[in-house]
Amino acid sequence: MADPSRVQTMGFDMPTGTDPVSVRRRLEAMEYLLERSFVVPGTGYRVGLDSLVGLVPVLGDIVTTAMGAYIVWEARNLGLPKWKLWRMAGNVGFDALLGAVPVVGDAADFLFRSNTRNLKIVKKHLDKHHPHTRIIEQ
Repeated sequence: MADPSRVQTMGFDMPTGTDPVSVRRRLEAMEYLLERSFVVPGTGYRVGLDSLVGLVPVLGDIVTTAMGAYIVWEARNLGLPKWKLWRMAGNVGFDALLGAVPVVGDAADFLFRSNTRNLKIVKKHLDKHHPHTRIIEQ
């Protein structure tokens, strides 16, 4: 019987709980999807939906900004200090403003990874306040 606290999504075994371990796994999956899920052929450079969906004028930027805002919302639920939340919101806002500029914004999406920056903020907080959530990365 399937565990009701877990959902199988896109090859990820996603926990649905509100505990710090579940939130960390969801945020890592979201960041991977948005920033590193595809490899540009011939270069080895990794891009994600943030860069690809951002190519669609207006709608793409709205969708990727909403997905980035989800990471900030989860961080708020974890109890991150307001100054960290403002910093994370600033990263998402800056990415949205860059994405709004035609052509230049699309190129900037490949370089400025707001979701990766925000995940680092959340991980640093979790490592300090919830050390049992730390995962050894290879």
